[in-house]
Amino acid sequence: MISVALADDQALVRAGFRAILNGEPDMTVAGEAADGTQAVELARSARPDVMLMDIRMPGADGLAATRRICADPELAGVRVVILTTYESDEYVYGAIRAGASGFLLKDLEPDELIHAVRVVARGDALLAPSVTRRLIAETAGRLTPPPAPLLDVLTGRETEILDLVAAGLSNEEIAARLAISYATTKTHVSRILTKLGLRDRAQLVVLAYESGRIRPGWLP
Repeated sequence: MISVALADDQALVRAGFRAILNGEPDMTVAGEAADGTQAVELARSARPDVMLMDIRMPGADGLAATRRICADPELAGVRVVILTTYESDEYVYGAIRAGASGFLLKDLEPDELIHAVRVVARGDALLAPSVTRRLIAETAGRLTPPPAPLLDVLTGRETEILDLVAAGLSNEEIAARLAISYATTKTHVSRILTKLGLRDRAQLVVLAYESGRIRPGWLP
């Protein structure tokens, strides 16, 4: 059972998400919050697998709450997905920098929301949608690249998988592309994250752009 927490200042929005998620046999809504401070408290008390987080909320906003949740080692199992009506590159990049595992717009279809929760719950990041990849690419392109030796700790296979993750491919797609098992792919991704000191795939994508390995419009 995947437990999901909802953080949004609009009760009607929370009610809609709750109805969609509780309708799935493998999901349950663990709690709700109306602002960022409540969201952090809810994450600590309920320890959900996934938290759907709005950005603009009274008091502490969604980005501040995401930073606090993702910086807390005791909440390492809580994965945050930003859900917002604002298609802003600063919000996208800020969310991922804060540690969010995904960024979605609220106009998505119910089946897309359900898919997103399942993807993030199993440890993947939601960075495949073209709007998200475009915004990350544009923002990362304005940043100063980190020292190149940072990626020298990776093996050739790990570097190859890094590129495919950055291009938005899922573990299943990478496994098929490289003719290796899903389990092997997942192990490689986990080792890459550990070596680079990153929390999840979302931060891995940002690093790939910042390092210059991936450029806007590149496809594997």
